[in-house]
Parts: sequence; C-alpha cells; structure tokens
Amino acid sequence: MKRLLVLCSVAALMLACATNPLTGKKGLALTNENEQLIPMAYQQYTTFLKENKVITGTADATKVQNVGAKIKDAAVKWMASKGAQNQIASYKWEYNLVQGKEINAWCMPGGKIAVFTGIMPVTKDEAGLATVMGHEVAHALLSHSRKRMDKALIQAGVAQGLGAATSGSSAAVQQGLGLLYGTGSNLAMLAYGRGDESEADRLGLMLMAIAGYNPDNAIGFWQRMSSQGGSKTPELLSTHPSDKTRIADIQRLIPEAKAEATKFGKKY
Repeated sequence: MKRLLVLCSVAALMLACATNPLTGKKGLALTNENEQLIPMAYQQYTTFLKENKVITGTADATKVQNVGAKIKDAAVKWMASKGAQNQIASYKWEYNLVQGKEINAWCMPGGKIAVFTGIMPVTKDEAGLATVMGHEVAHALLSHSRKRMDKALIQAGVAQGLGAATSGSSAAVQQGLGLLYGTGSNLAMLAYGRGDESEADRLGLMLMAIAGYNPDNAIGFWQRMSSQGGSKTPELLSTHPSDKTRIADIQRLIPEAKAEATKFGKKY
C-alpha cells in the first residue's frame, strides 16, 4: 500500500501541468512563483549584495543602470502586449554591477539583476550589454527558475517512487535501476536547460530590439564570448547550446526579433 501511494503521488505530480501564456507550451506547475520563488529570490539577492562588492559611480555601473532600465521597459511593454502584465506586476526591478571575474550575469525571479564586471569587456558597448541583459531578463519572464524547481521536485519524487517499487528486488537490480534513472534524469535536466537557453535567446533578441538596440549586434557579442577560450563541454552534457549552434540559431531568429520590434515603433 505504501508503495502504491508513493507511485500515485508521483503520477499526480507529473499530471500537474499548465499552459505558459508566452510560449503556448504545457509544463509543470507545482511551485507558486509569486508566493514562493520571488520572496526567496529577494532575500537571496539582498544577501548576495551584502556579501559582494557593488560597483557604483563608474561608467560601467551607469551603463548597467541605463541598459537595465531600457530592457525593463521593453519587458513591461512586451508582457502587456501578450496580456501577461499581471505576471510581472509584483516585480521590483533592480540592476547592479558586481565586482567579480566571472564572465556572467543573471536575473532572478522578480527582476533582480546582477552583472559581473568580468563580462563588461566582452559586452564592449551598450548593444552587447543589452544582448546579455535581454537574455537574462527573458529567463525570468519565461519562469525558467520555477520550471527547474518543479523538475527537481519531480525528479526527487520519481526517485522515491523507484526506491519503493524495487524494495523487494535484489541489491544488484536496485543499484542498476538507480544508476539508469540517475543518468537518464540528469541528461533530461540538462536537455531542459539547453531548451531554456534557446528560449531565452529568442525572447532576449526581441527585448533588446524593442529597447532600441539592433539585434544584429547579438552576433558580435556571442562571437566574442566564443573566442574567450577555455575547455568546451560537449553540447549533449551542457546546459547551454554550443557556440556554433547558438550563433546559427540567433542569426535565424534576428528577422523575427526585428519584426516584433516594429510593433513597438522600432525599425532596423
């Protein structure tokens, strides 16, 4: 009976789906973003800022503020055009340049953005920075953090159900199934990560174009990222598309971004 209850619980979790109004895709809907993720994100962001050096009063810091404000305005306009303005009504937007060698930036649920100083030479100019910030804000708008948390819950639930279902089997069978599930589920999580990155690239191009930055400039940024060197993880085992794949996809998506921007009075 215990085994049956666990498996039924897992099945119920896997049936908890909702349609994303921005993509039209069905996905898991286990975590409440406004009630759970965003308050947690605000708390973590505050702690992060206290534990790291926030850069102010420099040309780069001003650039982050200016580009961030334009991307935010573009995001608000685009969400409203999709009838999804309520989804970000509680956002408390903030953009900070943070001292760090990381060639990275991120946007938490709720509009809390951090740009590391290490990525600024790669962005080169406002258009390059808009490429980065548009991409990161797109992750937030598309609720990718919530999706990953939901998948983690499912992963844990299925693992628990698998253990209960095989409890009467030999140790070798349990170990084999556990290894198979562990490998398969981790690869699936990575695949979802690559899908999220591609979605964020597409929407990020639209946001930078709506904000007034020619999306053609995104190609130059990703080419500069590609030339940073270092070891390259095979695409199958990475949460990001390969440089070659990403640049090719962006080239294909630029006309769509330009067309979307025309709806907001921008022409390129």
